[in-house]
Amino acid sequence: MTIEDDISFFERVPTLNTLGRQALRILAIGAETRYIHGGEVLFNSGEEAAGGFVIQEGRFNLSSDDGRDITVGPGTLLGEVALFTETMRPTTATALEPSTVLVIPRPLFIKMLDSFPDAARNLRDILASRLDQSAREFHNVRVALDAHEPK
Repeated sequence: MTIEDDISFFERVPTLNTLGRQALRILAIGAETRYIHGGEVLFNSGEEAAGGFVIQEGRFNLSSDDGRDITVGPGTLLGEVALFTETMRPTTATALEPSTVLVIPRPLFIKMLDSFPDAARNLRDILASRLDQSAREFHNVRVALDAHEPK
């Protein structure tokens, strides 16, 4: 794939699509393409996360330590939080078939945000909105649980 193909691909990825073409160009130039064989583990739960992965082709099973599994495919950003801060992987990602991912190292992502303050503001606004929505959902669950609590 060319750099332009990678930029176009990133434009279809939720979260990244708000950054703008020039910021995505930096990510496309610096991202590494990695091929993963079917059955191969991309990362394990509990490992230190040094950045994110965007699935270009193929599907992955994400399994958590509590036994929950989900399947994700092309356009999925894995490790969003790891793009911003040091963290541990919360799941194990195993390729269900031959797959390709774009690797975005945290230093590259941070440098891109530093170089494109408008992209950083857009991303901050989106993440703040998601956080607000999550807080409201937690509040609603708490209210519902409190209503069913024996008195």
